[in-house]
Amino acid sequence: MADEKNVAILGATGAVGTQMLQCLAERDFPVGELRLLASARSAGKEVEWCGRQIELVEATPEAFEGMDIVLGAAGDDVAKQLLPEAVRRGATVVDNSHAFRLDEDVPLVIPEINAEDVSWNHGLIANPNCATIIGLVPTWPLHKLGHVSRMVVSTYQAASGAGAPGMAELEAEICAMGRGEKLPEPRAFADQLASNLIPQIGSEKFEGYTSEEMKMQNEGRKIMHEPGLRVNCTCVRVPVLRSHSESITLEFDEPVSLDDAREALASAPGVRLVDDLAAENARDRFPMPLYTSDQDLVWVGRVRRDISNPDEARGITFWCCGDQIRKGAATNAVQIAELLL
Repeated sequence: MADEKNVAILGATGAVGTQMLQCLAERDFPVGELRLLASARSAGKEVEWCGRQIELVEATPEAFEGMDIVLGAAGDDVAKQLLPEAVRRGATVVDNSHAFRLDEDVPLVIPEINAEDVSWNHGLIANPNCATIIGLVPTWPLHKLGHVSRMVVSTYQAASGAGAPGMAELEAEICAMGRGEKLPEPRAFADQLASNLIPQIGSEKFEGYTSEEMKMQNEGRKIMHEPGLRVNCTCVRVPVLRSHSESITLEFDEPVSLDDAREALASAPGVRLVDDLAAENARDRFPMPLYTSDQDLVWVGRVRRDISNPDEARGITFWCCGDQIRKGAATNAVQIAELLL
């Protein structure tokens, strides 16, 4: 067993921080001291973890003293303010915020794709965006077959992408609708999410594309070491509690057969192939977010030719679903931390 590491979680009371705690336990991470950092308002409260009662500590620079690994689950502003302090105090940081992802001296890592990039970290490693992780895990084995030059992506992102407040808001709206009551005013989202779709996630960033939509291209280029990768992405918030879904069309430089594509997906780490339209139960025909929640694999199905591509042998379309809080955030971060052992 690896030597124990002193681990801190910044933002331990949020949806991702809470899931990080669970992942550390599930994966038998060799935790020595566990320090849970939160706001001053939460400091002093206790959390039970693996039979231990752990008191929440206010997140300050001094709170990182003696820590070997810090898992960041806070927002961009808090991450920028505090995580460099953790590095100065000798910790290696795995951060889930957007704050450092595109910094040239910070590795951006999906362990199934570019685990080797962890080796050149300077104390800080970035966790990619949730939709990027869920989309690229199945894209990577196909990329190795024919070299992906272009992606067309539509994401269907769950309320969990807005954290615990987003999930609570959707649940409150559904309950109010069921009782015939007036719905609460939306706070986590731009409008009512229940019985609705919201085709904007993030702010406008570039030529009408939102910040969330640009992440797939910008982060994908860095993770896959493909600076010329072209991505057209549309991100939509959907009234699903947990698990993102994505429709992805890939264009390759070289022909890729469907049999080879399915074989590569079936054997790829982090992927479960669910692709049988003749199956009796719908859950065995294709991935659905209802069944991909609370687990770590990205489920892939509806694998087929892109018949709009003039050279059909160079185009493949598929559908995938994955748990945004787990593989899209917490589990990926803990997997990165495992590479540091």
